Amino acid sequence: MKRGKRVRRQLLMLATGAATIAMAAGASAQSGPFETPARRLFGAPAAPDRTLLFAAAEREPPSRDALFGDAPPKADNPPYKLGGFVDGLAAYTYSAPAHWSRAVARMQLVAQGQLSDDIKWKVGGRADVDAVYFGSNFYLDPVKQNQRASFFYRENYLDVAAGNWDFRLGAQQIVWGEVVGLFFADVVSARDMREFLLPSFDVIRIPQWAARAEYFSGDSHVELIWIPVPAFDNIGKPGSEFYPVRLPSPTPPETATLFANPVRPSRSLDHSNYGIRANTVKGGWDLSAFYYRSFSAQPTFYRVTRESSDQPFLFEPRYDRIWQAGGTVTKDFSDFVFRGETVYTHGQGYGLADLTAVPSIVERTTLDYIVSAEFQLPGDTRLNLQGFQRIFFGGGSDLAIRGDGFGVSLLISTKLANNLEPQLLWIQNLKDAGGLIRPRLNWYPEKNTTVGFGVDIFTGPSDGFFGRFNNRDRVYAEIRYDF
Repeated sequence: MKRGKRVRRQLLMLATGAATIAMAAGASAQSGPFETPARRLFGAPAAPDRTLLFAAAEREPPSRDALFGDAPPKADNPPYKLGGFVDGLAAYTYSAPAHWSRAVARMQLVAQGQLSDDIKWKVGGRADVDAVYFGSNFYLDPVKQNQRASFFYRENYLDVAAGNWDFRLGAQQIVWGEVVGLFFADVVSARDMREFLLPSFDVIRIPQWAARAEYFSGDSHVELIWIPVPAFDNIGKPGSEFYPVRLPSPTPPETATLFANPVRPSRSLDHSNYGIRANTVKGGWDLSAFYYRSFSAQPTFYRVTRESSDQPFLFEPRYDRIWQAGGTVTKDFSDFVFRGETVYTHGQGYGLADLTAVPSIVERTTLDYIVSAEFQLPGDTRLNLQGFQRIFFGGGSDLAIRGDGFGVSLLISTKLANNLEPQLLWIQNLKDAGGLIRPRLNWYPEKNTTVGFGVDIFTGPSDGFFGRFNNRDRVYAEIRYDF
């Protein structure tokens, strides 16, 4: 019986894979292969090479034993695979006062293997060391201690397959959205926000310690998640380069002391996160809907009264209990790929711009949505256009950080010769939140090696989502090797 289930499961996987190859080959007829750091950054899959696909199809078909897993493993097959990357980035903030803001070296190691046909595992970790925070006198001591050396767990989980069910236990990335440069339906992920949205998404996302169960039936799929001990955004220390609240640069010690350390909820079953997501494919439309009950991964800054006369109050970051419901849609129209995401959030608090207001926090329900179209153009050129909006029910003009209104984004990249790739990402809110402009040039000197040079420019008013960092403009150089 177990063998019969495995055969049916593998036949289903082969059929699904054949359909995927057919769709991908149709898309690649116009564009060819296109794997860049921009794709790793924004989650768009590389188009497969049609020549390789059809060459593989013309080879001798596998034997029955090899197809159904009865053949003994080859002696030279390793019991596990080891991979990862080494990355170095140096950044100089040229906005006054000019200063070095980053000289980070990163190394990530990931190992994965399997104990049997139905049980697989993955372990990983990363270490970051930043020379700027060892020697610079620009930052306060708590900031330097927080950012000079960091050690991270990455995905560490066990996968178990049982019939139409898959189970994953451990630290894992649970990604429900995939739009360019921003987070909308990707509500489960916690993030390392000490560099705002600037690092690649494989660096910025923090895995959640979760139990996940997935059920597959035909073209439909249901996902259940439970997170007993949630992970939260890492916002750094007051006075850091991208602390969520706009502070003077450099930050005086007396200003930094107005901000307390984040207060995390106590660990209990009542404080766990949980959610459900279902998706199906109908007529080429990939549709999904989800519900997620959680503590917000990003903190709300509550003003707390103190008895001290010289410091009558301080701001205390706390995590609000919220629920979110939304959905995604994807459709390949041959000439372009359409995506849409929407999220309704209830229970999130926001700080008021009026520092004398009592209470200092107001709860606002929000509706976020984004639509995008991605084109593969001649000459290995990629063009992504997006329109997005956040709607505050009750208004957003009285908030300390403006983030409502309609916005647009553009990502364009192309190839010059075989190893040069200029690209531009521009995200712009058309109301009060400002924008982010990111031109970059990638050079590929060797296989798996990328050298990048770029500029990060923040625009807009100082109380805008992007504009609060308008004195953090920087130039940078980066080198990364993946193995």
